[in-house]
Amino acid sequence: MPSVVPMILRRMRVPLVVLIVAYSIATVGFTLIPGVDDQGNPWRMSFFEAFYVVSYTGSTIGFGEVPYDFSGGQRMWTMVSIYLTVFSWLYSVGIIISLLQDKNFRQELSRVQLQRSLRRFREPFYVICGYGDTGKLLTRSLLSRGMRVVIVDKDPEAIDSLRIKDQGLYVPGFTVDAEIPGNLVKAGLKHPLCRGVLAVTDNNHTNLKIATTVKLLNKHSQVFCRAGSEENANNMLSFGTDLVVNPYQDFARRLLLGIRQPDTHRVYDWLTSLPGAGLPERPMPPQGRWILCGFGPFGRAVYEALSKEAGIDLVVVTPHPNQPDVPAGSVEGKGTEAVTLREAGIDKAVALVVATPDDADNLSVMMTARELNSSIYMVALQNRLHNRLLFQAVNPELPVQTSFLVASRFLSVLNAPLLKEFLQEAEKQGNEWNEQLLERMAGITTTITPESWHVQIGDEETPAVTLALRLGEPVTLGNLCRSPRHRLTCLDAIPLMLRRNGRNTLLPDEKEKLEPGDRLLFCGTDKANNLMQWSLRHLNALRYVQTGHQRPDGLVWRWLAKRRAAPVDVRE
Repeated sequence: MPSVVPMILRRMRVPLVVLIVAYSIATVGFTLIPGVDDQGNPWRMSFFEAFYVVSYTGSTIGFGEVPYDFSGGQRMWTMVSIYLTVFSWLYSVGIIISLLQDKNFRQELSRVQLQRSLRRFREPFYVICGYGDTGKLLTRSLLSRGMRVVIVDKDPEAIDSLRIKDQGLYVPGFTVDAEIPGNLVKAGLKHPLCRGVLAVTDNNHTNLKIATTVKLLNKHSQVFCRAGSEENANNMLSFGTDLVVNPYQDFARRLLLGIRQPDTHRVYDWLTSLPGAGLPERPMPPQGRWILCGFGPFGRAVYEALSKEAGIDLVVVTPHPNQPDVPAGSVEGKGTEAVTLREAGIDKAVALVVATPDDADNLSVMMTARELNSSIYMVALQNRLHNRLLFQAVNPELPVQTSFLVASRFLSVLNAPLLKEFLQEAEKQGNEWNEQLLERMAGITTTITPESWHVQIGDEETPAVTLALRLGEPVTLGNLCRSPRHRLTCLDAIPLMLRRNGRNTLLPDEKEKLEPGDRLLFCGTDKANNLMQWSLRHLNALRYVQTGHQRPDGLVWRWLAKRRAAPVDVRE
């Protein structure tokens, strides 16, 4: 702990000097004051004997008068030594306690311990900047997949909540400001096993600074960022940020997709949901007049999508209707009052979008709207996850949780880098094509959303496939989707896309022969993914799903197989 030791020495300099001086005075005094031995002869203590007496005296142990009974002068000096050394110790212990309670010292000690634990990491890890709702979702999901994470947050309470919670795996948490580049380096940015940095703080400028730091100090590390505005997102993308998610724009686009292509929207939801989430229902946004309460970043994004792109009649309710960017004809108010909603036409509206930055106001708007129009379709923004029970009680048709949106997008790209391209291509195919895909997906999962995973044909990820191709044994895509336990059983997996030589093929044919460098995107169950790994990594399992036969794979077994297969010379 090189940086902690100087801090201790600086704070303990005066107490150590006080102790040394006190012990020196007491020791010298005992050597100078004469005593009487057991024969009645005068004697003086040696320095060793004097220091021994002072040691047990200063610690208040009190072994007695050694080696002979003390004279009156020695007993007087013993009392002086007791007060001198005990008060010196009380002063020193007080300084030690104040040092242990010092905020800076505790942070530095914690930082050194965390860095020491980082050096012991032997698995790839991700640095998550911001331990709010989104950071907690990302941490829990990555840990459930066996990935290591490091948390950076300047809020001590957030890091304290991390330390008292049992995560299953040890999660280092740094109480530092992620905007400072040196703090990210201390948190492992330049560590050879750092796979990426996920910036999900609530501050756009902080996320931008994190993205800049990562791209300048570790170009090989990925950086995913949350953005609160289109301008901020474009700024991040301009210097190569790997993924930028604006949850407001993302949801507005998905809402527009749900109106125009509901089955395409459902495919998007199924493939980008958090692991283990229930299957979302088919969105059914109605046609007619909509009311939008709240004109912040979320409200503006929804207004742009619904009013300008979908051409929906939309009435805005905002406390500041006279601002330049607010649409004409907006109603003044929050929407929490019945009179405001009536002025906006709640009785004739078919849908209500609640988008204020305060969950209490959002709940109040929904409850008031239900009283005025019980059949109205509700889209509700939930700002904080701990209010989930309240929103479930109101039961809006389309709840929006920005933390879930950001976390699901990040995780989907981390697990399957081709998924973003596939969803863009799938949207171009139209609603009918996606409806047929949904029917296939429903055949492999019935209650929870399917997993997505990425496979690249190469020595690192698929050694068995690569070896088979080198040996001249063709490998078809359909055989990878067979169970290595029983080849006639198909895995609950669907090949969504094949990328070869820069070209994408959607829903490739099962007879497609694989080539080195191919990149594949699958969706299915976690069990199917685990079973597929056997065929990808073990040549015997791959040969079994291909031919139905298990051939010897080791040198000894190959030699025994040749012996068994050799003709026998029988002579009569």
